[in-house]
Amino acid sequence: MIILKEKILMMLKQNKDEFLSGEKISHEFGVSRSAIWKYMNALKEEGYIIESIPRKGYRLISSPDILTYGEIEEYLITDFIGRNIYYFDSVSSTNIKAKEIAPKEQEGTIIIAEEQTKGKGRLGRNWTSPKGKGIWMSIILKPKVDPTKVAKITLIGAAAVNQGLKDIGINSYIKWPNDIVINGKKVCGILTEMSCELNMINYCIMGMGINVNLDKDDFDEELSKKATSLKTITGNTVDRKKLLAYILNHFEELYIPFKEKGDISKTIEISKDNSILIGKEVRIIRGELEKVGRVLDIDEEGQLIVEYENGKVEEIFSGEVSVRGIEGYI
Repeated sequence: MIILKEKILMMLKQNKDEFLSGEKISHEFGVSRSAIWKYMNALKEEGYIIESIPRKGYRLISSPDILTYGEIEEYLITDFIGRNIYYFDSVSSTNIKAKEIAPKEQEGTIIIAEEQTKGKGRLGRNWTSPKGKGIWMSIILKPKVDPTKVAKITLIGAAAVNQGLKDIGINSYIKWPNDIVINGKKVCGILTEMSCELNMINYCIMGMGINVNLDKDDFDEELSKKATSLKTITGNTVDRKKLLAYILNHFEELYIPFKEKGDISKTIEISKDNSILIGKEVRIIRGELEKVGRVLDIDEEGQLIVEYENGKVEEIFSGEVSVRGIEGYI
């Protein structure tokens, strides 16, 4: 039903300025006119405004702000990323849902929800995910690489978000390895998880939360000190559909070289050019242990190069390390 419904929607969009008769649509897809009527009602229930006039047919008046395949398809230029989307009104966590279906799903399948009730970030931190205001999604990936290389996928995700934001005219910074920062506050976080056996990956789940159209009162007092939204920054409501598609386009472009050759050179270039950490004094936190150092660079393997106060230089692999500014989040 979902596939045919999306085809009918696409036909309505392609003929937005004219009425399409039920007879013409039913003939096009080989189903009864009563079946077409049911699909139209299903689309209306999703928020599509469809005008229907006897003996003239159906005409699409407007589309809702939802992140279904039918709504982002026109902006996608990918081959496989985002070509299969499971859309939910509400889930506990898109990563949890993705892990449930990942073994049987094709690579590039996306789980996306209008709301998460138990969204999580790195190190088990809670992630605020109010309904209809953000991009809360997880991508199922199945690269044939060594499990030790999976952390690079997080960097690819961050670079893709940075470039997707640039496509809609918003400049941002990458806080290695998994955050996107604007005006010193976080607007996006990425959490990559995997299932593997010895040197073989069963699947990876890259979860992404982007604060798109959240209002100031969506953040509690503590969270507002380090997080913000694109709407708060720009003063305007941001088109979630275009942003989602642009991010997926960039993600596939950066992911394919990694998948095929282990190449993340373009990702590293983007990460370095847009880094908020390089040249700054930071705190490197591992559990209870905390060190202060200056970030020198990001190397070709995606590791952070840090020089400590004693002159020692260390290559830091993301893992369970947190990087913070000297006096706050960044």
